[in-house]
Amino acid sequence: MPRHARGFDTEAAYDHLTKRDRKLGAWMKRIGYIEAEPRWRKAFDPVDALARAILFQQLSGKAASTIVGRVEAAIGSTRLHFDTLGRIDDAGLRACGVSGNKTLALRDLAARERRGGIPTLRQMATMHHDEIVAALVPIRGIGRWTVEMMLMFRLGRPDVLPIDDLGVRKGAQRVDRLEEMPTPKELLARGEKWGPYRTYASLYLWRISDGDGQDVTVSKTNRSQD
Repeated sequence: MPRHARGFDTEAAYDHLTKRDRKLGAWMKRIGYIEAEPRWRKAFDPVDALARAILFQQLSGKAASTIVGRVEAAIGSTRLHFDTLGRIDDAGLRACGVSGNKTLALRDLAARERRGGIPTLRQMATMHHDEIVAALVPIRGIGRWTVEMMLMFRLGRPDVLPIDDLGVRKGAQRVDRLEEMPTPKELLARGEKWGPYRTYASLYLWRISDGDGQDVTVSKTNRSQD
């Protein structure tokens, strides 16, 4: 069974994409080489990351961080898992500022973890990224985009293209000088040229969509994946 390393050779990805796609390559050369993501080398807890992704949804980073801090204080742990979340009841979560829907999502995540329904990091290393998506999207409150961000920025999978992400679609629109953003289906077809480094292409598309060359990937991902 093949094992998937965390991270990939970004120099090889840069060379491949600049040679394979003239339009994208021109933008990439203008922006410059993007270094490997440092989080690929850091310890990573999938269940805790998913719990935090749930808590950060639809909130500003500051507001969500405040709520997470309250939850951590209430459970006496910085580790969000079924055993620690079991230390607080639903009323306690609401007192911390957690909405009813997010409380249900956290309980579903905890129940699935307790039943062994959440792949461990070791198990993920032997799974294709589509298998990881299929295993995690049934969790209440966890959508495909959230799992894709985990795959790209924590697991370092090289060939993930978040076709529903507006920033990626906007970046593709600018690259191809389109009047409208490509649909997810159109972006999927367009992205065939970027394989097997669609993750790396996406990093550039985010920067291109930002327009000023700043690294927008941080603002897009750090709230749920830190």
